[in-house]
Amino acid sequence: MEAVAEVEGWMSPGQGATLYDAATRCPPDGLIVEIGSFRGRSTIVLATAAAPSVRIVAIDPHAGNDRGPQEIEGFEVDAADDHAVFTANLERAGVAARVEHVRAFSDAALDTVEGRPDLLYIDGAHRYGPALADIRAWGDRVADGGTMLIHDSFSSIGVTFAILRALVPGGRFRYVGRSRSMTIYRADLGGGLGARSTNAARQLAQLPWFVKNVTLKVLISAKLVRREWPY
Repeated sequence: MEAVAEVEGWMSPGQGATLYDAATRCPPDGLIVEIGSFRGRSTIVLATAAAPSVRIVAIDPHAGNDRGPQEIEGFEVDAADDHAVFTANLERAGVAARVEHVRAFSDAALDTVEGRPDLLYIDGAHRYGPALADIRAWGDRVADGGTMLIHDSFSSIGVTFAILRALVPGGRFRYVGRSRSMTIYRADLGGGLGARSTNAARQLAQLPWFVKNVTLKVLISAKLVRREWPY
């Protein structure tokens, strides 16, 4: 966390530890894919933790849209700066040579990135449609037994609804837990209806926390509660 202290982004120390631990478990010659790098905060953590033989792919178009909370579009002027700062941050951290940056939208990158990720980290567009597409299309690519991490789960409305649609009733990804809004899934859900029902119930149990988060965001937006955005 000291190495990324000056790198702009949204990641708590606990989430940084979750990313780091997941990357250290990536097998030799494995593949880590990150969707949504912004200015490189999580990218640096992943590249620092992974074994030297692990391939690391960071997918981010740096197109000035979906930059962050309440920054959906209209930031094209910032796109070139985001890309330059991302590159400079990786260089400063000494991991630039380790990271393959695919400057494209995640759906276009499906045909660009070869291999099945052992670790997939999704922190891309938080709207329902793109989030659902990332979970489905890239989730299908995750190696059996591999790990999928999703940021802003049970915090962002779009991401949460995508999880409810694709993962709660799903039969492949087992819900392991979460570090605040970063959920951990593993592609090893076995058994029949009982295992799937238990897996669904464990995810649905997070909904009260989701309601709390959304309520606070509404209050912050209405300036009825003083807290830094995003909550």
